[in-house]
Amino acid sequence: MDELVVSTEVYAGPEEVYAFLLDFPQYANYSEYLREVETVTGDGGPGTKYALTFAWWKVSYTARSEVTGVDPPERIDWEITKDIDAGGCWRVTPPETDDGDADDTEAGDADPSGDAPCEVALEVEFDPGSASSDALDLPRLVSFDWVLKKAIPLIRDEAERVVERAVRDLEGSTRDVDLDVYVDSDRI
Repeated sequence: MDELVVSTEVYAGPEEVYAFLLDFPQYANYSEYLREVETVTGDGGPGTKYALTFAWWKVSYTARSEVTGVDPPERIDWEITKDIDAGGCWRVTPPETDDGDADDTEAGDADPSGDAPCEVALEVEFDPGSASSDALDLPRLVSFDWVLKKAIPLIRDEAERVVERAVRDLEGSTRDVDLDVYVDSDRI
């Protein structure tokens, strides 16, 4: 499994961040390649299923995902349920006080509004080797391996873009977002 983690600080309370991230259909607004997110069933909690339509180059694909667990306001787990072994989570870590307890009123690293930042992280794990070549209707003379080789590096850019744009909307303004990015593969 390849792993990618993109994290940063956001100046909003953990409950607000969690509720924002639970509204998955809005993600199409943050992604260059995700065209539409349709809720198939559910309200964002465990068992909620989505159809995610991606478009890149001459390829269009609809992935199926499911929310597999939630731990409000700190975690939303999900998995792709069709054509590839992939999953991940959104993790929200409340700010810590000087005594180490979580508290969104700490002003140590506060923004001008007085809110301490919490950390938000998008964690993704996937096995490119599990991708099904039958899942795509490719143009003639285009190999599935070529598409994978070109598309996998885009995952990192997309993850960074989604986190940056989510922070912008949560904070209500644009700023330079300092992202921490961890990858365990040279493919990403």
